[in-house]
Amino acid sequence: MMLPRRYLPPIPALMALEAVDRLGTASAAAEELSLTQGAISRALQGLEQQLGVQLLTRERQRLRLTPAGHDYVAEVRKALHLLASASITLRANPTGGSLNLAILPAFGMHWLAPRLARFAQSHPEVTVNLSTRLRPFDFTGSSFDAAIHYGRQDWPGADSLKLMDEDILAVAAPGFPALTQATDILSHPLLQLESRPGDWGRWLAHHGSPGLRPPGMMFDQFATLTQGAIHGMGAALIPTFLIQRELAEGRLVPVFGPPIRALGSYHLVWPATLPERAPLRSLRLWLQAEAADPALTPFAPPATLPRQEAP
Repeated sequence: MMLPRRYLPPIPALMALEAVDRLGTASAAAEELSLTQGAISRALQGLEQQLGVQLLTRERQRLRLTPAGHDYVAEVRKALHLLASASITLRANPTGGSLNLAILPAFGMHWLAPRLARFAQSHPEVTVNLSTRLRPFDFTGSSFDAAIHYGRQDWPGADSLKLMDEDILAVAAPGFPALTQATDILSHPLLQLESRPGDWGRWLAHHGSPGLRPPGMMFDQFATLTQGAIHGMGAALIPTFLIQRELAEGRLVPVFGPPIRALGSYHLVWPATLPERAPLRSLRLWLQAEAADPALTPFAPPATLPRQEAP
């Protein structure tokens, strides 16, 4: 929240106070700041009147700061240094800066991270800081500039860019028993993500058996869910883009049917009420181009997926 204006003195007055503290006299401060001695005196008097605190005392021909003035000018000097540094950084890098991005762990590892090297090459002026968040949050209470969101375009108070849809595939470790129909899966252990408890029900409905909601062992992230399937703990529904390598290397195999479209999609979201900063605009436009070009996938899937289907 912005402070009341009465607590924000003019920068020239603050510069005058800092110079007097450092140089000791109004005349020396005036010479350094290219002002008259009278202008310095008026600026200091106005500053004291605005703050309602005595900042200076006159001893012979020198100005000395009061104890309160000493404490105040120390903070003022830091603030002036920060303003100067920000201006130097802006002039040197007008379209750059840092960008704080909240990511979903699996998407960040398998889709975003392999691409970020290309972004760094084309936008060396932008530093992207990544941090994991599993669920939507309020941008106004965080330091994030944007986030990766899975689901519908339903993040409150945010604009969004759709990055990709998701296909999920029923997979298991090699040697999983062959199924003659989709409902045969109910005779085997099922693994599922705790944030998507209805996936197996939708998968069964897609294969002609609606109204079922089978239980299963819960995992909080796709990384551990995938490892559970690889090590023979049961069948799992996993997005195909996360397991392309595992399928190509035969560590996971489809158990019944081709991939089906998932309920949600991946989106880049950012606050709708704030002006778009240059680093965010650069990332948004770059992601838009990446998402539109399927040839830019970091790991190509095998030409055909092995399947264990009934004839």
